[in-house]
Amino acid sequence: MAANKTGGLADVVAGRTSISTVGKEGHGLHYRGYSVEDLAERGSFEETAFLLLYGKLPNQTELQMYRRRLASKRELPEPLLAILERLPGTAHPMDVLRTGCSALAAFEPEEQRRGPHEVADRLLAAFGSMLLYWQQYHRSGRRIDTASATPEESVAAHFLRLLHGQAPSELHEKAMDVSLTLYAEHEFNASTFAARVTASTLSDFYSSIATGIGTLRGPLHGGANEAAMELIDAYDSPEEAEQGVLSLLSRKQLIMGFGHRVYTVSDPRSDIVKRWSRRLAEAAGTLRIYNISERIEQLMRREKRLFPNLDFYSASAYRLLGIPTPLFTPVFVLSRTSGWAAHVIEQRGNNRLIRPRADYDGPEPQPWLLLEERS
Repeated sequence: MAANKTGGLADVVAGRTSISTVGKEGHGLHYRGYSVEDLAERGSFEETAFLLLYGKLPNQTELQMYRRRLASKRELPEPLLAILERLPGTAHPMDVLRTGCSALAAFEPEEQRRGPHEVADRLLAAFGSMLLYWQQYHRSGRRIDTASATPEESVAAHFLRLLHGQAPSELHEKAMDVSLTLYAEHEFNASTFAARVTASTLSDFYSSIATGIGTLRGPLHGGANEAAMELIDAYDSPEEAEQGVLSLLSRKQLIMGFGHRVYTVSDPRSDIVKRWSRRLAEAAGTLRIYNISERIEQLMRREKRLFPNLDFYSASAYRLLGIPTPLFTPVFVLSRTSGWAAHVIEQRGNNRLIRPRADYDGPEPQPWLLLEERS
């Protein structure tokens, strides 16, 4: 294969997968053959996670059992709670999840009786508990009970209940559930590929997921929805937003939440989350944030011919769900763990160490010089 001169492995096919495809026409997204539109609007995050991890959509009995299995795995061991309490309240929430993942590996190591699917389900169930136990302890000093409220409480409902201290409305639970489905998987993105590289060394499952978390922590991968929210928060009206963004563009500043490395026509997830952002805004009785977002979208299409990606309208949706901005990217982890885990399992199934070559552009071989000969 010819060297990739553009850097970043752009347009380089790095492997094969049957888990998802972003489409060859620059748009469209399918998880194991099912469109993300159908999964988001007709299914649930639990169905999506089951599909990614177990290779098929669950029937009614399997779905009920899977919901119960996840609900039963949300309580955390006491030593892990102690670690979460010892972490500073000023820590980056992504550091909390990465540390929690590594700590759980020590208390519940992957082994013959605790295989990859068992670990994947445990992490899917436990990450929300880790994040919100830490957040609530350091915000209010409360040691919250992270157990599920019901035997089949959804991942979305569990997260929102722990965050707000009460069960979410049906609208809020569904909006959160749709978001988790949209973020669940996206082929060989940076964090997924990094997780597969770790898995290819035959490292343990937790290490692969921790690798994904560490990669997602970088602002060029995760964090775009946080940056988008900071942009939207800077303006009080659509008119002010238009003038402000035009000024940013004139200074050639990057506007986060627009365009995509893979999609060339549109991000199919954006229209879905945009509809939910509007529903949430209408239910809240205020369209200010939504209208500012829409004006920025219109301006970016007009001035730069760029479309919004999933992160842009996710920002306003999360704000309307009452999620603090620093938790936006950690929510990404709660969802994408399903995709990472599926890829780790797939990598192990037909493993070969991932070790690409580099195009060396350093000095030619040099003769060794004695100390006194060096300038």
